[in-house]
Amino acid sequence: MSPTVPTGVNPDEVTAWLAARVPSLVPPLTFTPIVGGHSNLTYIVADAAGTRWVLRRPPLGHVLATAHDMGREHRILAALGSGRTAVPVPAVVGLSPDDSVNGAPFYVMDFVDGAVLRHADETRRALDLPARRHAGDQLADTLAAIHAVDIDAAGLDGLGRREDYIGRQLRRWHRQWDATRVPGVPGIDEVHAALAASVPAQQGATIVHGDFRLDNCLIGGDGSVRAVLDWELCTLGDPLADVGTALMYWVEAGGKDVMIASDGTAAEGFPTRGDFAARYAAATGRDLSGIHWYVAFAYWRLACILAGVLHRFNAGAMGDQAGDGGSSRFTPEGLADLAGRARTILDEGRFGA
Repeated sequence: MSPTVPTGVNPDEVTAWLAARVPSLVPPLTFTPIVGGHSNLTYIVADAAGTRWVLRRPPLGHVLATAHDMGREHRILAALGSGRTAVPVPAVVGLSPDDSVNGAPFYVMDFVDGAVLRHADETRRALDLPARRHAGDQLADTLAAIHAVDIDAAGLDGLGRREDYIGRQLRRWHRQWDATRVPGVPGIDEVHAALAASVPAQQGATIVHGDFRLDNCLIGGDGSVRAVLDWELCTLGDPLADVGTALMYWVEAGGKDVMIASDGTAAEGFPTRGDFAARYAAATGRDLSGIHWYVAFAYWRLACILAGVLHRFNAGAMGDQAGDGGSSRFTPEGLADLAGRARTILDEGRFGA
């Protein structure tokens, strides 16, 4: 019996394309969706010899303009990888830039052996206590390494404008909110206005990953960060936006947050949010005294992103990878909760670190 082919893959065409780039490939290939993300579709590709790769393509159907750019992701990985920088990323195999092979652009990268630690119980099984501490420290060091990349030397100077990052992000995500608006969530517009009226001064310009957190990294058994994944939101701009995102997702030991889908950092032994922020600040010399603003921004942006994900789920654009689309995050009440957290952080001037 032939293996089931998931939605979003043309197996014969992709096999021929990959064989032209990997002479050692042994057909037939199998394609296994990686469930958990909510934007681009990701598959593990394995040949008959057991060699594995990873294929990334956009969601099915209509997507927002400038989003899900496979060429952009491929360019970033190629620029950062193969020892060119201190940032650990998978090596890229190739890019198919148009619809001719698989109905949409896609790229393939090497498979990196490591754990994606989304939940605290997974972290406890994968890492002992010293490795958990090391993983937390490694996340801070890896984010500092991303922000230390020489943009021009890496050939990424054309990736985006360096100035007014937050202003551009506020405009971009509010446009997405307008395009995928969910009735009954006025807080998103109210928080947008409050954020726009209080944007901090940008501390330099760096590569910004855009979604940096534990479960967007592959972690080795010793707690090392073996690869940083999911670069689809990467651009140039304010590095503290990445710190705010990481802190938003950093559920502390013993804690639980139903609105944050991943709580891998809640396993005992992980550093606290404050430890992470202090280690990053020591490595980079950046002033984090106003980091609460960036955490508030991260909550607001997540509400806008999840509104778009909910829109794509309802339109059937996520194929076989619906993930936790039925969770409480994907409701008007869930979006309102995220916006409310952003409002509280702005009002109180702190985020609980």
